[in-house]
Amino acid sequence: MFQRQVTFEQAVRSAIQQHYCDFNGRASRSEYWWYVLFTVILSVIIQAFGVISSDVSLYLGAIVNLALLLPGLSLSVRRLHDINKSGWFILLGLIPIVGAIILIVWFCKESEMQPNQYGPVPNVD
Repeated sequence: MFQRQVTFEQAVRSAIQQHYCDFNGRASRSEYWWYVLFTVILSVIIQAFGVISSDVSLYLGAIVNLALLLPGLSLSVRRLHDINKSGWFILLGLIPIVGAIILIVWFCKESEMQPNQYGPVPNVD
């Protein structure tokens, strides 16, 4: 019944290779937060290039952000599915401050440990 927790590498590979633009199914809490850590680390590295050349940092950052937009969005929707919420709740992020706080709280919630309308239970958190 219980599966193992997703590792950093598995989370990144899953989001970018397996579920690049897949808005169906569920994503565990660990899968979501490992991917968030990956994007933060990538952003810090790109900002470090800004010390050398701000132009390189600007263009590289824009390219990376565009490349990671869809996997991040689809992962967020699948994370909402995991707590039995509609993916349309991602639009709460458009509400300044309050929307972001609500989404962060929901993204931190534990997975539902039974299948729901969005699919079977993903890897355990």
